[in-house]
Amino acid sequence: MRIAAGGRPLTLLPEGAIWLDDRKTLLIADAHIGKAATFRRLGVPVPRGTTSETLGRLERLVAQWGARRVVFLGDLLHSRAAFAEPTQDAFTAWRMRHAALDLVLVRGNHDRRAGRLPDALAIEVVAEPWVEDGLALCHHPEPCAEGYVLAGHLHPCVVLHGRAGDRLRLPCFHFGAAVGVLPAFGAFTGMHPIAPAPGDRVYAIAEDGVFALPTSP
Repeated sequence: MRIAAGGRPLTLLPEGAIWLDDRKTLLIADAHIGKAATFRRLGVPVPRGTTSETLGRLERLVAQWGARRVVFLGDLLHSRAAFAEPTQDAFTAWRMRHAALDLVLVRGNHDRRAGRLPDALAIEVVAEPWVEDGLALCHHPEPCAEGYVLAGHLHPCVVLHGRAGDRLRLPCFHFGAAVGVLPAFGAFTGMHPIAPAPGDRVYAIAEDGVFALPTSP
């Protein structure tokens, strides 16, 4: 789905990313690579394979859109313990397959705790806000004077209620007057319901599509 925010055209993708066509850039928030490995080290039995699932989804997007750059809007890694040897090997192998791809990380709170990235990954790490063409690329969704903010951190979702009393939670993009928030991209992340303000735009993800939800004026 194509929309505009901050005077820029954005394509919202059902994988939870944003495509900037003029920059051939994918924006990804909250991959949280290695989160499951962190939980397992704490003795919590959680599924395996989530890092491969996350990297595989990103690989397909890069190929589908012909991306030249990926900008991670914070929390690329979950923790220092997240980058255990199997996770590091998987990420390094993915990086080697995409050696010509520019990677930029806007440092998030989890990235600070995870520590320095290996030099072999060749990821440029920048502080927020990272301003480009009127957009302020951040991790924390807070307004700033430098431009319209695109951020992550909140893992937004909407809760839809059925007539039979059932509820469905769907990841979503949430665009306010000064800040837009992307859903979490990682395969093993939680979601938090949003409370849109009047005039906000909300786009839910379901069945490999993105669709606009009605909001109050």
